[in-house]
Amino acid sequence: MKTLTFRADIKAPAKKVYKTMLGIDNKNTYEQWTAEFNPVSTYEGSWDKGSKILFVGVDEDGNRGGMVSEIAENTPYSFVSIRHKGMLEGNKEILEGEKVNAWSGSLENYRFVEKDGITTVTVDLDVAEDYIDYFNTAWPKALKKLKQISEK
Repeated sequence: MKTLTFRADIKAPAKKVYKTMLGIDNKNTYEQWTAEFNPVSTYEGSWDKGSKILFVGVDEDGNRGGMVSEIAENTPYSFVSIRHKGMLEGNKEILEGEKVNAWSGSLENYRFVEKDGITTVTVDLDVAEDYIDYFNTAWPKALKKLKQISEK
């Protein structure tokens, strides 16, 4: 595993950026920026600390899949930590075995720091070697999209 870090400066209050990123008031805002990872990306569950949350998409063959995760921490407008626990294949949660052992327990952390009307969003995530290039391409695009919709 390797930890990758991505940042974006957004001309909006931390409260607005946080709510936009997580889709708190409107899930569509979450779906807009995460479309950079999967055009039909969404989530099912809650952002409350300790809650299970599923990050769901559909592949090119129409199969539902994604990540089974837990909200390890959520300090509104400041910090969110997601602990990835397994995979979703259709409606089946895979929480152990070869497919998930290498990265189960990995974290994805979002920090929101506001200063002078600009919120710096920092994303730190643990990534398996096979996905480094993908995330190095997708995350900057996703944060650019988050910036666009947050600054509206």
